[in-house]
Parts: sequence; structure tokens; C-alpha cells
Amino acid sequence: MLNLEQVSFQYPGAKAGVSDVTLKVEPGELVAVIGASGSGKTTLLNLLAGFLMPDTGRVVIDDKDVSAMPPERRDLGIVFQSYGLFPHMRAWENVAYPLKVRGVALAERRTRAIEALERVGMGNRSDNGPRELSGGQQQRVALARALVFEPRGLLLDEPLSALDANLRVEMRDEILRVQRAAGIAALLVTHDQEEALSIADRVAVMRDGRLVQIAPPRELYDNPADEAIARFVGEANLWPSRVVGEGSIETPVGRLACDTKGHATGTKTIALVRPENVIPLGPDATGQVNAFAGEVMADRFLGSTRRIDLAVGEGTIRLETRIRDAIGGVAIPPDAIRLLSPSQQAN
Repeated sequence: MLNLEQVSFQYPGAKAGVSDVTLKVEPGELVAVIGASGSGKTTLLNLLAGFLMPDTGRVVIDDKDVSAMPPERRDLGIVFQSYGLFPHMRAWENVAYPLKVRGVALAERRTRAIEALERVGMGNRSDNGPRELSGGQQQRVALARALVFEPRGLLLDEPLSALDANLRVEMRDEILRVQRAAGIAALLVTHDQEEALSIADRVAVMRDGRLVQIAPPRELYDNPADEAIARFVGEANLWPSRVVGEGSIETPVGRLACDTKGHATGTKTIALVRPENVIPLGPDATGQVNAFAGEVMADRFLGSTRRIDLAVGEGTIRLETRIRDAIGGVAIPPDAIRLLSPSQQAN
């Protein structure tokens, strides 16, 4: 178990850092941390790893306070963006290095290193040096090295950002498979939201050094805590709105029927609608609840889908659809609308 208890840290002479963060990662769980540059996500990882010491609060691993303990005594496997393989060592020697520094005999560490390489599909490349391996293969070696000594937790710092798109998908599935098989707590820091949503059990969002929301991926996407999170996670229609009566709001694109969730008339909110929940209509865009005709301002072909911006009223409705036919309007299902609190950090 990896646990940060009310941890704060500030870099000397700077405002950057983290403030009062509490985060627990259970055994077998993978938590992804996302946020804008400078939000504090890498600082969290460094505090867990022991590269930074908290100003206040505690870092706890498997119920043991390790706040003042150096990295080498925390027994955590770490995979960095740069892989960090020794160029003069063969793959198995790189993997065996953590065992070597722990005093494991040569024969045993070679056996364990090759077994670890086999678990990540690299058993047949154990005698190759890093220069003979592709980026994805080097990443597999780095993952095997992080797990070979049976660590108490796994820390992943932007591990896939140097890989091309197709290989990133393959490797994120591989990381999840290996982590699940090992049954250890894992913390992934990433700027790739799709990566976080696709493999994490929970996703933590950092903003200005604070943890502003942590939730399972679907909950985070469907019910973000505020406008800024909705804007940061995925594509979103976000319209300033005002409740004009029970079950009705006024927005720049027109009046919408939706669940106003007990908001009083006159309350200002932000209406969130995800583009994939907008229903495309033909040239006759009438006859449905929340139906609007509009003018296509942008039509982007993305392969399996189209992303269309439709000018409606004084605003724009963005939709994503697989339909290839002409679109003259849209309908917005009332249950696809979420009312959020306005956020000063939204822009």
C-alpha cells in the first residue's frame, strides 16, 4: 500500500509544490495522476520515491512511515520516461542490477532476471544490449527491472511518452497486465488522459499543487467536480447557463430541458455535454426535445469518427459521430446534461 497523509512540500524559493495531499493506493490498484504542467503530479511521485522529503505530513508504505527514508530503502520499483538502461549491460544484466546491489548471487540474479524478462515478453532478447532494442523493447526491460526484486509498490513516471501512438497502446496494456499479475500498488504519472482513463482503477486530478478530484475513470469523465476538470478531461461542450425554472436552463445555444437538481431559479451554473452524447439530425432538425438546427462551422474527419462544430444561437455545439451523412442539426438528451459549478481556473 502507498499512502500520502496530508503531505505538503514547497520547493525552496518557489511557490510550486504540493499542499495537504492525502492519497492512498491499495495493493493491486493502479492510480493515475494527471494535471497540467506544474500542477504537482511529478512532485507527488518524487515524494513517494524518496527523492523529496515532505515539509509536513507522512509518506507511508505498507503501514510503515518512510518519510525520512532514502529511496534505496523504500523498496519501490520505478520506471522513468527515459528508461535509464545502462548501455554497457545486456538486457538481463540491466534487469538484474537491483538484485546485484542487494547482494544476490550471480546465478540467482541471472535466473530471476530472465524470468522477469519472460514475463514482459523479452525472454528471447536477454543477451541484447539497449542499442539493439527498440523503444518499446527498452521500456519492457525497464519494467522488468522495476519488478524483479518484488517491490512493495510501482511508480511510473510518464513511462510511455517517448513511444509512438500504436506502441503506447500496446505498452499500457502490457503494464496493466504485469502490474495485475504482481498484485502490487502502482502510481502512474501521465499527461496522456486516454492512457489514464483506459488503465487506471482511479484517476487523481492535480491543480495548483492540490488534489481536486479522485474517482474511477467513468465517474471522473461523466461527473467532473467542476468546470476546470471537465475542460481538462476529454472534449466537452461547456456553456454558461442560468436556471430559469424547475427542469429548464437558458444557455447561449438556447433553452434546454434537463434535471436542475434542486438549483433555485436564477442560479448560475455551467452546462456540460460531452460531444459523443449529442445526437446528429438531418436537415429537418425538429420534433425532439432540445433539438436545434444550425450551421456547420467545422467538420473534422478523424477516421472512425467526425468532430463537428455547429453554430447554434449565440453559441457552438460540438458533436462526435460515426454518421457520414449531411447534418443539419442536433438533439441533446436531457440526461446527457450535467450542471457544474463555475470555476475561476477554467480558462
